[in-house]
Amino acid sequence: MRIPVQGGAELHASSKFRAWRAMSEESAPHPMPVRQHQHCVKTLLPRKPIWTWKLQQLTRLVRESHAQPMSGTHGLPAAVSPHEVGVMFLGHSSFLLQIGGVNVLVDPVFATRLIVLRRQRRPGVRIEDLPPIDVVLITHAHMDHLNKPTLRRVARRTRQLTGTAPVVIVPSGVADLVSRLGFARVEELAWWQTIEVSGLTITATPAKHWGARMFRDTHRGFGGYVVDDRAGGRVYHSGDTAWFDGFAEIGQRLRPQIALLPIGAYFPDSYRHVHTSPEEAVRGFVALGAETMIPMHFGTFRLGREPMEEPPVRLLAEADRLGIRNLVRVLAEGETAVFRAPTEISPPTGAQSKAKQTDLFAAASKDL
Repeated sequence: MRIPVQGGAELHASSKFRAWRAMSEESAPHPMPVRQHQHCVKTLLPRKPIWTWKLQQLTRLVRESHAQPMSGTHGLPAAVSPHEVGVMFLGHSSFLLQIGGVNVLVDPVFATRLIVLRRQRRPGVRIEDLPPIDVVLITHAHMDHLNKPTLRRVARRTRQLTGTAPVVIVPSGVADLVSRLGFARVEELAWWQTIEVSGLTITATPAKHWGARMFRDTHRGFGGYVVDDRAGGRVYHSGDTAWFDGFAEIGQRLRPQIALLPIGAYFPDSYRHVHTSPEEAVRGFVALGAETMIPMHFGTFRLGREPMEEPPVRLLAEADRLGIRNLVRVLAEGETAVFRAPTEISPPTGAQSKAKQTDLFAAASKDL
């Protein structure tokens, strides 16, 4: 690139600074302040394209993901009766739900690497140690939630055990990604649509995120699910989401008992357009009116710039501040929380009391 200078000559962009300095020395009666001088240099020199910055950021994340060996151990699924709800944390946003005597996998990812990004902690269970899976739920098409090799192995393993593959449920526009992975049936749901599968009522819920797997496939849906055993056991998995008013609507319409909410990948602050900070996750939990919160989306893949160990620390500090520490369960990979499913849907009490919920929401929103 050539630029004009005094006298009609032209210089290459690499000589911009020397040309600017010669002109400023002739016309400026006083030396230019250092801060203004630096601003002019930055303005004249060519800027790096945004893709260069993103590539550098990805390279740093990949390098850091390989810096330490993987930690964590595999566990075994707990024995859960049909009158109980079991929530087993498998790492990242992956869970085994044992509800109403049905085995449900949500966003299973057992891969060691997502292309080049390596996981930091082992999955909470081996695929060969899973019980036969009845239903698989996928919240969106991102590679840390929809992992094709994992889904293919899960379908094959259940078919080997029972002769029948699981049903997979995905958001609208995602069926083509899972249609050839060996599932017995693929079902697509839009927000608020409901389906009955294996005695469970499954409802797709809104979220504030995005669904494209690559760059141009922006038609793909995203969201979360509420799984209801119709005996009072109701589990909400939000999928990836930022804070939004939809938490309150989900709580009012579906009244989940247990809320699985994301708490990681929130720094830099621009990430909070699509992810919740720990404090925002607590605010979402209060808005839902659920009885128990179990955090997810932390500790497994290095996706944000916050320290890997920070999200649960901030989560518990916020729960302490609000006096609801007893309602938050942080599970290790392979650990199962077992809940007694209510025998009937009772009026709101305790954490779901309307007056208490309003006070907690005001306190949770105070510093956000």
